Amino acid sequence: MQRLFTSESVTEGHPDKLCDQIADAILDNIIAEDPDARVACEVCTTTGMVLVMGEITASAQPDISAIARGVIRDVGYTGNRGGFDADACALLVAVDKQSDDIRQGVTKLVADPAERFGAGDQGMVFGYACDETPELMPLPITLAHRLAMQLAAVRKAGTLGYLRPDGKTQVTVEYGEAGPERVHTVVVSAQHDADIDQEQITADIIGRVIMPIIPEDGLGASMRILVNPSGRFVNGGPAADSGLTGRKLIVDTYGGMCRHGGGAFSGKDPTKVDRSGAYAARHAAKNLVAAGLASRCEVQIAYAIGVAHPVAVAVDTFGTGLVPDDALAVIARQVFDFRPAAIIDRLGLARSLYRQTAAYGHFGKPNLPWEAVDAVPELLSRA
Repeated sequence: MQRLFTSESVTEGHPDKLCDQIADAILDNIIAEDPDARVACEVCTTTGMVLVMGEITASAQPDISAIARGVIRDVGYTGNRGGFDADACALLVAVDKQSDDIRQGVTKLVADPAERFGAGDQGMVFGYACDETPELMPLPITLAHRLAMQLAAVRKAGTLGYLRPDGKTQVTVEYGEAGPERVHTVVVSAQHDADIDQEQITADIIGRVIMPIIPEDGLGASMRILVNPSGRFVNGGPAADSGLTGRKLIVDTYGGMCRHGGGAFSGKDPTKVDRSGAYAARHAAKNLVAAGLASRCEVQIAYAIGVAHPVAVAVDTFGTGLVPDDALAVIARQVFDFRPAAIIDRLGLARSLYRQTAAYGHFGKPNLPWEAVDAVPELLSRA
Protein backbone atom coordinates (compact mmCIF):
# COMPACT_ATOMS: atom_id res chain seq x y z
CA MET A 1 0.00 0.00 0.00
CA GLN A 2 1.41 3.37 -1.06
CA ARG A 3 1.24 6.48 1.09
CA LEU A 4 2.65 10.00 0.80
CA PHE A 5 4.38 11.98 3.54
CA THR A 6 5.57 15.59 3.28
CA SER A 7 8.04 17.66 5.30
CA GLU A 8 9.30 21.20 4.86
CA SER A 9 12.38 23.22 5.77
CA VAL A 10 13.30 26.90 5.56
CA THR A 11 16.54 28.75 4.92
CA GLU A 12 18.45 30.69 7.55
CA GLY A 13 17.02 33.91 6.06
CA HIS A 14 13.43 32.97 6.87
CA PRO A 15 12.15 35.51 9.45
CA ASP A 16 11.36 32.86 12.10
CA LYS A 17 14.74 31.21 11.65
CA LEU A 18 16.49 34.57 11.80
CA CYS A 19 14.93 35.04 15.23
CA ASP A 20 15.98 31.56 16.37
CA GLN A 21 19.58 32.21 15.33
CA ILE A 22 19.74 35.54 17.14
CA ALA A 23 18.34 33.96 20.32
CA ASP A 24 20.81 31.07 20.23
CA ALA A 25 23.76 33.34 19.41
CA ILE A 26 22.93 35.36 22.52
CA LEU A 27 22.68 32.14 24.55
CA ASP A 28 26.04 30.91 23.21
CA ASN A 29 27.71 34.20 24.13
CA ILE A 30 26.35 34.12 27.67
CA ILE A 31 26.93 30.42 28.40
CA ALA A 32 30.53 30.63 27.17
CA GLU A 33 31.26 33.02 30.03
CA ASP A 34 28.75 31.70 32.58
CA PRO A 35 27.84 28.00 32.14
CA ASP A 36 25.31 28.26 34.99
CA ALA A 37 23.40 31.13 33.40
CA ARG A 38 19.63 31.00 33.22
CA VAL A 39 18.52 32.20 29.80
CA ALA A 40 15.06 32.41 28.26
CA CYS A 41 15.59 34.71 25.30
CA GLU A 42 13.02 35.36 22.61
CA VAL A 43 13.23 37.47 19.47
CA CYS A 44 10.68 38.92 17.09
CA THR A 45 11.22 40.87 13.92
CA THR A 46 9.20 42.83 11.41
CA THR A 47 9.81 45.52 8.80
CA GLY A 48 12.90 47.43 9.86
CA MET A 49 12.90 46.23 13.47
CA VAL A 50 14.15 43.51 15.81
CA LEU A 51 13.00 43.08 19.42
CA VAL A 52 15.01 40.92 21.86
CA MET A 53 13.09 40.07 25.01
CA GLY A 54 13.04 37.55 27.82
CA GLU A 55 14.54 36.69 31.18
CA ILE A 56 18.29 36.32 31.70
CA THR A 57 20.13 35.80 34.99
CA ALA A 58 23.89 35.58 34.40
CA SER A 59 27.20 37.06 35.39
CA ALA A 60 27.90 37.70 31.71
CA GLN A 61 26.90 41.06 30.24
CA PRO A 62 26.86 40.58 26.48
CA ASP A 63 26.33 43.30 23.91
CA ILE A 64 22.99 41.94 22.76
CA SER A 65 22.54 44.50 19.99
CA ALA A 66 25.96 43.75 18.51
CA ILE A 67 25.32 39.99 18.62
CA ALA A 68 21.95 40.36 16.92
CA ARG A 69 23.30 42.61 14.18
CA GLY A 70 26.17 40.18 13.61
CA VAL A 71 23.76 37.30 13.04
CA ILE A 72 21.62 39.34 10.66
CA ARG A 73 24.76 40.31 8.74
CA ASP A 74 26.01 36.69 8.58
CA VAL A 75 22.69 35.52 7.19
CA GLY A 76 22.95 38.05 4.37
CA TYR A 77 20.65 40.93 5.19
CA THR A 78 23.05 43.79 4.39
CA GLY A 79 22.69 46.95 2.37
CA ASN A 80 18.91 46.52 2.44
CA ARG A 81 19.30 43.40 0.33
CA GLY A 82 16.10 41.47 0.73
CA GLY A 83 14.43 44.57 2.19
CA PHE A 84 16.23 44.36 5.55
CA ASP A 85 19.60 45.72 6.73
CA ALA A 86 21.66 44.55 9.70
CA ASP A 87 23.11 48.00 10.28
CA ALA A 88 20.04 50.14 9.61
CA CYS A 89 17.26 48.21 11.36
CA ALA A 90 15.97 49.38 14.75
CA LEU A 91 17.02 47.02 17.53
CA LEU A 92 15.19 47.03 20.86
CA VAL A 93 16.25 45.07 23.96
CA ALA A 94 13.75 44.32 26.74
CA VAL A 95 15.36 41.78 29.08
CA ASP A 96 14.70 41.14 32.78
CA LYS A 97 15.97 38.56 35.29
CA GLN A 98 14.52 35.09 35.79
CA SER A 99 11.55 34.95 38.13
CA ASP A 100 12.49 34.16 41.74
CA ASP A 101 9.58 31.71 41.86
CA ILE A 102 11.10 29.70 39.01
CA ARG A 103 14.65 30.00 40.37
CA GLN A 104 13.81 28.67 43.83
CA GLY A 105 11.86 25.78 42.32
CA VAL A 106 14.64 24.76 39.96
CA THR A 107 17.89 25.31 41.89
CA LYS A 108 18.59 22.84 44.70
CA LEU A 109 21.22 22.56 47.43
CA VAL A 110 21.85 18.82 47.53
CA ALA A 111 24.82 16.47 47.72
CA ASP A 112 24.05 14.54 44.53
CA PRO A 113 25.27 16.57 41.52
CA ALA A 114 22.62 14.98 39.32
CA GLU A 115 19.95 16.41 41.66
CA ARG A 116 21.41 19.92 41.79
CA PHE A 117 18.38 21.31 40.02
CA GLY A 118 14.96 20.20 38.96
CA ALA A 119 13.26 20.59 35.63
CA GLY A 120 12.96 24.19 34.52
CA ASP A 121 9.30 23.71 33.64
CA GLN A 122 6.59 21.09 33.38
CA GLY A 123 5.83 19.51 30.02
CA MET A 124 6.54 16.58 27.75
CA VAL A 125 9.11 16.09 25.00
CA PHE A 126 9.51 13.58 22.20
CA GLY A 127 12.54 12.05 20.51
CA TYR A 128 12.44 9.99 17.34
CA ALA A 129 14.68 7.88 15.14
CA CYS A 130 14.18 5.56 12.17
CA ASP A 131 16.37 3.61 9.79
CA GLU A 132 15.41 5.50 6.61
CA THR A 133 18.71 7.43 6.39
CA PRO A 134 22.28 7.00 7.70
CA GLU A 135 21.52 9.78 10.20
CA LEU A 136 18.57 7.68 11.46
CA MET A 137 16.23 10.53 10.53
CA PRO A 138 13.07 10.50 8.39
CA LEU A 139 13.85 10.90 4.70
CA PRO A 140 11.42 13.78 3.91
CA ILE A 141 12.83 16.22 6.49
CA THR A 142 16.41 15.14 5.71
CA LEU A 143 15.98 15.98 2.03
CA ALA A 144 14.10 19.21 2.78
CA HIS A 145 16.97 20.40 5.01
CA ARG A 146 19.58 19.49 2.40
CA LEU A 147 17.71 21.45 -0.25
CA ALA A 148 17.40 24.48 2.02
CA MET A 149 21.12 24.33 2.84
CA GLN A 150 21.96 24.04 -0.86
CA LEU A 151 19.74 27.04 -1.61
CA ALA A 152 21.70 29.09 0.92
CA ALA A 153 25.04 27.71 -0.30
CA VAL A 154 24.58 28.74 -3.95
CA ARG A 155 23.46 32.19 -2.81
CA LYS A 156 26.43 32.74 -0.52
CA ALA A 157 28.93 31.36 -3.03
CA GLY A 158 27.60 33.72 -5.70
CA THR A 159 26.66 30.82 -7.98
CA LEU A 160 23.13 32.20 -8.07
CA GLY A 161 23.92 35.74 -7.02
CA TYR A 162 20.40 37.01 -7.64
CA LEU A 163 19.00 34.96 -4.75
CA ARG A 164 18.09 36.67 -1.49
CA PRO A 165 18.19 35.14 2.00
CA ASP A 166 14.58 33.98 2.44
CA GLY A 167 13.45 30.61 1.13
CA LYS A 168 11.48 27.43 1.78
CA THR A 169 11.69 23.82 0.61
CA GLN A 170 9.22 20.96 0.76
CA VAL A 171 9.60 17.28 -0.08
CA THR A 172 6.89 14.65 -0.50
CA VAL A 173 8.08 11.04 -0.33
CA GLU A 174 6.10 8.02 -1.50
CA TYR A 175 6.26 5.09 0.93
CA GLY A 176 5.59 1.43 0.28
CA GLU A 177 5.53 -1.58 2.58
CA ALA A 178 9.34 -1.60 2.87
CA GLY A 179 9.75 2.15 3.44
CA PRO A 180 10.57 5.11 1.16
CA GLU A 181 10.34 4.27 -2.54
CA ARG A 182 10.70 7.56 -4.38
CA VAL A 183 10.48 11.32 -4.12
CA HIS A 184 7.02 12.27 -5.32
CA THR A 185 7.15 16.10 -5.30
CA VAL A 186 9.71 18.82 -4.53
CA VAL A 187 8.74 22.44 -3.92
CA VAL A 188 11.35 25.22 -3.69
CA SER A 189 10.43 28.84 -3.07
CA ALA A 190 13.44 31.16 -3.33
CA GLN A 191 13.50 34.92 -2.78
CA HIS A 192 15.15 36.66 -5.72
CA ASP A 193 16.04 39.99 -7.30
CA ALA A 194 13.23 41.70 -9.18
CA ASP A 195 14.86 41.58 -12.63
CA ILE A 196 15.19 37.77 -12.90
CA ASP A 197 12.49 35.95 -14.85
CA GLN A 198 10.71 32.82 -13.74
CA GLU A 199 12.14 30.66 -16.54
CA GLN A 200 15.73 31.36 -15.49
CA ILE A 201 14.98 30.86 -11.80
CA THR A 202 13.31 27.51 -12.51
CA ALA A 203 16.20 26.23 -14.63
CA ASP A 204 18.83 27.41 -12.13
CA ILE A 205 17.07 26.00 -9.08
CA ILE A 206 16.55 22.63 -10.76
CA GLY A 207 20.13 22.43 -12.01
CA ARG A 208 22.01 24.00 -9.09
CA VAL A 209 19.84 23.18 -6.07
CA ILE A 210 17.56 20.20 -6.63
CA MET A 211 19.55 17.82 -8.85
CA PRO A 212 22.72 17.90 -6.72
CA ILE A 213 20.60 16.74 -3.76
CA ILE A 214 17.98 14.50 -5.43
CA PRO A 215 19.36 13.28 -8.77
CA GLU A 216 16.95 11.92 -11.38
CA ASP A 217 18.75 8.58 -11.55
CA GLY A 218 17.78 7.62 -7.99
CA LEU A 219 14.95 8.51 -5.63
CA GLY A 220 14.21 11.51 -7.83
CA ALA A 221 13.17 9.57 -10.93
CA SER A 222 9.84 10.95 -12.20
CA MET A 223 9.50 13.41 -9.34
CA ARG A 224 7.35 16.50 -9.82
CA ILE A 225 9.16 19.82 -9.34
CA LEU A 226 7.61 23.17 -8.47
CA VAL A 227 9.85 26.26 -8.29
CA ASN A 228 8.35 29.49 -6.96
CA PRO A 229 4.85 28.25 -7.71
CA SER A 230 3.34 31.67 -6.93
CA GLY A 231 5.33 33.00 -9.91
CA ARG A 232 7.27 35.70 -8.04
CA PHE A 233 9.12 35.94 -4.70
CA VAL A 234 10.83 39.33 -4.53
CA ASN A 235 9.46 40.59 -1.23
CA GLY A 236 10.56 38.33 1.60
CA GLY A 237 12.32 38.20 4.93
CA PRO A 238 11.25 40.47 7.80
CA ALA A 239 10.19 43.16 5.31
CA ALA A 240 7.34 40.95 4.10
CA ASP A 241 6.62 38.64 7.01
CA SER A 242 7.08 39.00 10.76
CA GLY A 243 9.33 36.49 12.50
CA LEU A 244 9.24 34.95 15.97
CA THR A 245 11.42 32.58 17.95
CA GLY A 246 10.08 29.04 18.22
CA ARG A 247 7.59 29.16 15.38
CA LYS A 248 9.22 26.43 13.27
CA LEU A 249 8.98 23.52 15.70
CA ILE A 250 8.32 20.85 13.08
CA VAL A 251 11.17 22.13 10.90
CA ASP A 252 13.37 21.98 14.02
CA THR A 253 12.51 18.35 14.77
CA TYR A 254 11.33 15.49 12.57
CA GLY A 255 9.20 17.13 9.89
CA GLY A 256 5.96 15.94 11.46
CA MET A 257 6.90 12.26 11.36
CA CYS A 258 6.41 11.94 15.12
CA ARG A 259 4.54 13.77 17.86
CA HIS A 260 5.76 17.04 19.39
CA GLY A 261 5.49 18.26 22.96
CA GLY A 262 4.91 21.87 21.90
CA GLY A 263 7.91 23.51 23.55
CA ALA A 264 10.39 25.56 21.52
CA PHE A 265 14.17 25.15 21.76
CA SER A 266 16.04 28.28 20.71
CA GLY A 267 17.08 30.87 23.28
CA LYS A 268 16.67 28.47 26.22
CA ASP A 269 19.52 27.30 28.44
CA PRO A 270 19.72 23.53 29.00
CA THR A 271 17.97 23.57 32.39
CA LYS A 272 14.83 24.06 30.31
CA VAL A 273 13.70 20.53 29.52
CA ASP A 274 11.90 21.71 26.39
CA ARG A 275 15.43 21.72 25.02
CA SER A 276 17.61 19.32 27.01
CA GLY A 277 14.83 16.78 27.48
CA ALA A 278 14.14 16.73 23.74
CA TYR A 279 17.84 16.18 23.08
CA ALA A 280 17.93 13.33 25.62
CA ALA A 281 14.84 11.75 24.06
CA ARG A 282 16.47 11.85 20.60
CA HIS A 283 19.68 10.39 22.07
CA ALA A 284 17.73 7.48 23.55
CA ALA A 285 15.59 6.86 20.46
CA LYS A 286 18.57 6.98 18.12
CA ASN A 287 20.55 4.51 20.23
CA LEU A 288 17.60 2.11 20.41
CA VAL A 289 17.36 2.11 16.60
CA ALA A 290 21.15 1.97 16.16
CA ALA A 291 21.17 -1.09 18.42
CA GLY A 292 18.74 -2.80 16.08
CA LEU A 293 16.05 -3.03 18.76
CA ALA A 294 13.55 -1.26 16.48
CA SER A 295 13.45 0.25 13.01
CA ARG A 296 11.28 3.15 14.22
CA CYS A 297 11.29 4.49 17.76
CA GLU A 298 9.64 7.40 19.56
CA VAL A 299 10.59 8.23 23.16
CA GLN A 300 8.40 10.49 25.30
CA ILE A 301 9.61 12.05 28.57
CA ALA A 302 7.36 14.07 30.90
CA TYR A 303 8.54 16.45 33.63
CA ALA A 304 7.20 18.51 36.55
CA ILE A 305 8.77 21.87 37.33
CA GLY A 306 11.35 21.70 40.10
CA VAL A 307 11.42 17.87 40.09
CA ALA A 308 14.57 16.19 38.80
CA HIS A 309 13.27 12.74 37.88
CA PRO A 310 10.82 12.58 34.97
CA VAL A 311 7.27 11.71 35.94
CA ALA A 312 6.98 9.33 32.97
CA VAL A 313 9.02 7.75 30.19
CA ALA A 314 7.32 5.93 27.31
CA VAL A 315 8.58 4.16 24.19
CA ASP A 316 6.61 3.50 21.00
CA THR A 317 8.22 1.43 18.26
CA PHE A 318 5.11 1.29 16.05
CA GLY A 319 5.21 -2.49 15.97
CA THR A 320 8.87 -2.69 14.88
CA GLY A 321 10.43 -3.47 18.28
CA LEU A 322 12.24 -6.73 18.96
CA VAL A 323 11.04 -6.60 22.57
CA PRO A 324 7.83 -5.06 23.96
CA ASP A 325 7.66 -1.29 24.15
CA ASP A 326 7.10 -1.25 27.92
CA ALA A 327 10.25 -3.34 28.38
CA LEU A 328 12.20 -0.91 26.18
CA ALA A 329 10.96 1.98 28.34
CA VAL A 330 12.34 0.25 31.43
CA ILE A 331 15.66 -0.40 29.69
CA ALA A 332 15.84 3.22 28.52
CA ARG A 333 15.44 4.47 32.10
CA GLN A 334 18.19 2.08 33.23
CA VAL A 335 20.65 3.18 30.55
CA PHE A 336 19.84 6.90 30.26
CA ASP A 337 19.58 9.26 33.23
CA PHE A 338 16.82 11.68 32.23
CA ARG A 339 17.30 14.09 35.14
CA PRO A 340 18.12 17.54 33.68
CA ALA A 341 21.48 17.90 35.43
CA ALA A 342 22.50 14.39 34.36
CA ILE A 343 21.50 15.15 30.77
CA ILE A 344 23.59 18.34 30.82
CA ASP A 345 26.59 16.48 32.23
CA ARG A 346 26.37 13.46 29.91
CA LEU A 347 25.89 15.50 26.73
CA GLY A 348 28.07 18.45 27.72
CA LEU A 349 25.30 20.99 27.21
CA ALA A 350 26.68 23.77 29.45
CA ARG A 351 28.72 25.26 26.61
CA SER A 352 28.37 27.21 23.39
CA LEU A 353 26.94 24.90 20.75
CA TYR A 354 23.46 26.18 20.12
CA ARG A 355 23.55 28.58 17.21
CA GLN A 356 24.41 25.72 14.85
CA THR A 357 21.11 24.07 15.82
CA ALA A 358 19.00 27.14 15.03
CA ALA A 359 18.78 26.52 11.27
CA TYR A 360 18.30 23.28 9.30
CA GLY A 361 17.19 21.22 12.28
CA HIS A 362 18.37 20.23 15.73
CA PHE A 363 18.73 16.55 14.83
CA GLY A 364 20.66 14.48 12.33
CA LYS A 365 23.83 16.61 12.48
CA PRO A 366 26.72 14.27 13.35
CA ASN A 367 28.76 16.78 15.38
CA LEU A 368 26.04 17.29 18.00
CA PRO A 369 26.47 15.28 21.23
CA TRP A 370 22.92 13.87 21.34
CA GLU A 371 23.59 12.24 17.95
CA ALA A 372 26.24 9.91 19.41
CA VAL A 373 25.40 6.19 19.37
CA ASP A 374 27.47 5.53 22.47
CA ALA A 375 24.87 3.54 24.41
CA VAL A 376 24.40 0.67 21.97
CA PRO A 377 26.49 -1.96 23.84
CA GLU A 378 24.73 -1.29 27.14
CA LEU A 379 21.30 -1.38 25.54
CA LEU A 380 22.06 -4.71 23.90
CA SER A 381 23.36 -6.14 27.18
CA ARG A 382 20.02 -5.36 28.86
CA ALA A 383 17.65 -6.27 26.02
